Amino acid sequence: MKSYRFYVGIDWADQAHLVCIRESGTEKIEERSFQHSGQGLTAMIEWLTEHARGRPEDVAVAIEVTRGAIVEALLERRFVVFAINPKQLDRFRDRHTVAGAKDDRRDAFVLLQSLSTDPKAFRQLDIETPALMRLREHARMYEDLKHDLRRLTNQLRAQLHRYYPQILELCSAADAPWIWDVLERAPLPERGSRIKVSTVERLLHDHRIRRIAAADVVKVLKAPALPVAPGTAEAARDHVLMLLPRIRITRHQLDTVEAKLGDLLDEMESTESEIGGHHDVAIIRSWPGQGMIVAAMMLAEGWRPLGCRDYHWLRALCGVAPVTRQSGKSRQVVMRQACNDRLRAAVHWWAGCAAVHDPRAKALYQSQKARGHSHGRAVRAVADRLLRDLVVCLANQEVYRPELRKVA
Repeated sequence: MKSYRFYVGIDWADQAHLVCIRESGTEKIEERSFQHSGQGLTAMIEWLTEHARGRPEDVAVAIEVTRGAIVEALLERRFVVFAINPKQLDRFRDRHTVAGAKDDRRDAFVLLQSLSTDPKAFRQLDIETPALMRLREHARMYEDLKHDLRRLTNQLRAQLHRYYPQILELCSAADAPWIWDVLERAPLPERGSRIKVSTVERLLHDHRIRRIAAADVVKVLKAPALPVAPGTAEAARDHVLMLLPRIRITRHQLDTVEAKLGDLLDEMESTESEIGGHHDVAIIRSWPGQGMIVAAMMLAEGWRPLGCRDYHWLRALCGVAPVTRQSGKSRQVVMRQACNDRLRAAVHWWAGCAAVHDPRAKALYQSQKARGHSHGRAVRAVADRLLRDLVVCLANQEVYRPELRKVA
């Protein structure tokens, strides 16, 4: 890493940011606090530019966050910004105090000092493309909405189990839209016992459900009701009817975001990709098991190592690379916990699908199981091989072809 003329440490916060600056080769430190507002950030940029004598590229800035208004403002004005994990910063703080003292001024100073002495612990940030920022936002919205939908359907299932368990025989997770229609028409067991076959037939036809016969549904609904205390069924019914609109809204939003993710990927694939090379999106989507959600999550969360074609960085970020703990005669290899959870889930899903449908991945999975490894360990081995081959395809700008890969 090259040396810079000025080093800056920023302790960011919701209301105000404490900024300290020091010129290389001197001990004099200047510090100021700036409000988190348009006027405050503009004043901060002007103050730093004045110190740098109009050369922002000579200023190295250390901060704990990787994105946000303050980071984007600095990058747009051509300052060189470096980020560090808060856990690492906590270890650097121990260099300067063993009493555990912590305040904004000390944190800004530790950031400044650590960047000048240990630059390899920091990661340089770049300006992201608008398409990538939108893709990440929609991918994270999809994850949040999926969790919200699961939480709401779990609440619905708990209420049904409380007074209406027979309906769970039709859909044990209570997450099928046609089940929600049944509940709106028959929210109580006694009303379900009087529902007509023709009504159920129309409902199944509207949802294009063919695996279940209307007569079987009516038979289940006419099963004897669960004996409960007076008022229990009515109270649970009110709760169910309040949950159903929220579930439908969340499901509609989830479908909308999913469609938007597909449009964003198509848009990025149809134009020259700025993530690190030409047609990177097309290369990633060409791999078996890379569905729309997995591809979007990998591009959104792993674009830096993918753009750098850095296999080791990518496998560590995905949680695939193990962690070795060795001291004396003791040596232990454990699963990596410090990683991007969204990226870990996406890669785990990709490798799991490949282990079922791809002959090479399936052979590797079975060889790992034959050695006595667990399912999770075997899937991580498959993911490791897939990531290595993907990086090779990206480096060579080649879409997926089975002959490009070697049998494990």
